[in-house]
Amino acid sequence: MASVNLGSIKFNWKGAYNAGTAYAVDDVVSHSGNSYVCILASTGNVPTNTTYWNIMSQAGTNGTNGTDLTSTLTTQGDIVYRDGSGLQRLAAGTSGHALITKGSGQNPVWESVSGHLVSFHYSYDNTNRTTTSTSFGLHGSSTAIQITPASANSKFLLIMTAQFGNNQDSRRAYYKFHRDGSELGNSEANLEIVGSYSNEIPASASFYDSPNTTSQITYDLRFHANGGGDTAKLNYQRFSIFEFAS
Repeated sequence: MASVNLGSIKFNWKGAYNAGTAYAVDDVVSHSGNSYVCILASTGNVPTNTTYWNIMSQAGTNGTNGTDLTSTLTTQGDIVYRDGSGLQRLAAGTSGHALITKGSGQNPVWESVSGHLVSFHYSYDNTNRTTTSTSFGLHGSSTAIQITPASANSKFLLIMTAQFGNNQDSRRAYYKFHRDGSELGNSEANLEIVGSYSNEIPASASFYDSPNTTSQITYDLRFHANGGGDTAKLNYQRFSIFEFAS
């Protein structure tokens, strides 16, 4: 009865190529990081000889073309991006900065983001405060807030709500925000009191300040009477300060 040689019915792994080994069809070897399958039996013919071998799998790059992330990323916080030529490292940015795209054909960067809330500060004083002085002062008020700005570009929104009053009908009392003892802009509130001393008027004041410093600053609301025997009153103060990045 005739017999038929079916040859190998599966690939035969032979390990690393050896020039002294006789290889048969469907033998598979490794060579220079690649793997090859024998297509013609031979001895001493290197796998790169396409008469005897076909390549089965090819080694990846060794990182010299910038695709090896272990050599591209070197420090905690690094991120990787592609520029016009290959993969590049972007080192960690300044704390609080955000990753910003510059659009098509440009590289991403770390930048500060304006407008977001950086910090919030609050104080209150429920004590009745009065003065007959005609000069701005705290006059016992205890709502002063000390802040160290996160940046020289920080902006501060000051908001005060309180009961303001005067002991004379239809007379004025004066209230104004101060920073480190100095008056701030046009935040003065001239309140014409239409009730008596015991009927204070609920009111509020606000101011947007740019101190341009990273040194500690102190904000407060100071007040004084109109004069002529008036007594100004400040009660139930609520002082809020919002710091925004710019």
